Amino acid sequence: MLYLKQKEKNKKMILNVSGRTDIVAFYSKWFMNRYQQGYVDVRNPFYPQLISRIFFEDVELIVFCTKNPWPILPYLEKITQKIIFHVTLTPYHKEIEPNVEDKKKIIEGIKKVSKIVGKENTYLRYDPIFLNEKYTVEYHIKAFTRIAEQLKNSITHVIISFLDEYKNVKTHAKELKKITPTDNDYEKLAKSFSEVAQKHGITIQTCHEKIDLERFGISNTPCISQQLAYQITGKKYKKWQARKCNCVEMVDIGSYNTCPHLCKYCYANYDEKAIRGNIKQHDPNSSLLIGHIQEEDIIKRRQNK
Repeated sequence: MLYLKQKEKNKKMILNVSGRTDIVAFYSKWFMNRYQQGYVDVRNPFYPQLISRIFFEDVELIVFCTKNPWPILPYLEKITQKIIFHVTLTPYHKEIEPNVEDKKKIIEGIKKVSKIVGKENTYLRYDPIFLNEKYTVEYHIKAFTRIAEQLKNSITHVIISFLDEYKNVKTHAKELKKITPTDNDYEKLAKSFSEVAQKHGITIQTCHEKIDLERFGISNTPCISQQLAYQITGKKYKKWQARKCNCVEMVDIGSYNTCPHLCKYCYANYDEKAIRGNIKQHDPNSSLLIGHIQEEDIIKRRQNK
């Protein structure tokens, strides 16, 4: 194991926890162990021998992304960094989301998150939206209306997106049985969602969607824009060059193919055999989410560019 200690640049970063897996729902104990130790190691998904060591003293803002906030609720007030919380809540049943917590419980969890971090920092993600014979336009409108009504005092922002053709989506085409939305479908959904959101004082946006819904009052705004990052941290962050969504650069500490939710539309899970093997290698006491540091590994302290 080689540890290359870089010269400290005293620059802060934004942590993404996580777009690669649901750390909050399944690995909160590990995350808090790392938080208490002061650093976390992340294996590069493209060059596995290379490990980034991230010190929490370098972190200005943590963006939590999850389908179930409950496991981390007891720890949130121990975290000193600023927090934005994204909770994904969709109306699909077990054939699509086999291991997702009961939706009523998730709603209660969102309310509790809001009380801790503030409703202006609590985002509802209603994504991805897809249609089939069961999950129709009318079904989504009714579901979104119920959710917005229950969360109107706990959130001020909603982010929506539509299903993309990821590898996992193609693998589970038979379960999804998706129908390509028509222009009329998009219009009905956008118009209804926008009206419901406005009724409850909630902003609604897409992030990096090809379809333009601005005329319905749905902005195409990055999930974490440069303006939002500056508003929260008082610092200017570059756009995330590795992605084309115009979000600010964030450091994701998750690992692909490690989420036990096993949602049929997931972009971060694409090999269920690998998922089972990876989960077995998780050690809450390791500095890595999956596995341990190996002798041949090269560790570098991660610095914001």
